[in-house]
Amino acid sequence: MTTTNDTAPAPSGTPMFYSRPVPLQSDVHADMRILPGRLDFAAGSNAIPLVVTEFAPALHHFPILFGGENAVPMAALGFGEYNLFIQDGFWVEGAYVPAYVRRHPFIFIDTDNAENFILGVDEASERVVKGGEEGQPLFVDGKATDLVQQVLEFCGQYTRDHEHTRAFAEALLAQDLLVTRNANVRLNDGRELALQGFRVVDVEKFTALPDDVVLDWHRKGWLALVHQHLMSLGRFGDLSRREAERAA
Repeated sequence: MTTTNDTAPAPSGTPMFYSRPVPLQSDVHADMRILPGRLDFAAGSNAIPLVVTEFAPALHHFPILFGGENAVPMAALGFGEYNLFIQDGFWVEGAYVPAYVRRHPFIFIDTDNAENFILGVDEASERVVKGGEEGQPLFVDGKATDLVQQVLEFCGQYTRDHEHTRAFAEALLAQDLLVTRNANVRLNDGRELALQGFRVVDVEKFTALPDDVVLDWHRKGWLALVHQHLMSLGRFGDLSRREAERAA
């Protein structure tokens, strides 16, 4: 998704928000610590990826849209080139925080075998420090702390959810259910911002799905995901109000 003022892209081949992800190693990162979670890195992004397990909690807070040729589910977080849900470096209290954000600065890195991953950390993250007493250590006496185990479990679940999300998106594309839409908001000072290039499910095409597809999607839980996506579109009004409040 784009706005009328495009933001700079991430470095080629590097996932959004990550600058220098490397495999986590007990010898190389023996004195590495993780600082409490400031989220300034996500302040300049008006859309952040979601996985399908997040649709239910996310639909109450922001529109769930589909972006790019692969129809990646995204949380729409603003009309301009900024995230309306971050204030002073922290997520707005009470609003859902996408797992993609909560995972940072950690990430699973593909090995030569596409089915195997190793835990990585973004060494360039402002939350990563070496030495001192501030923050949580990743290793103590050469052994991984509980934090590393928690991160492994979180990233593992995220990767599994990502695969399910990709299958759902591929099904939407295969049934040709997505249509391109734009959204606009006019501010009190007369300026107009536009969120462009996103896609949503076409309701008429969705209701016309063949019976065998409907049954298959019901068993897979995909019908519920489509309904959650459609329900979330009602949050555009909330997003417009946040944009107006920020401008004021």
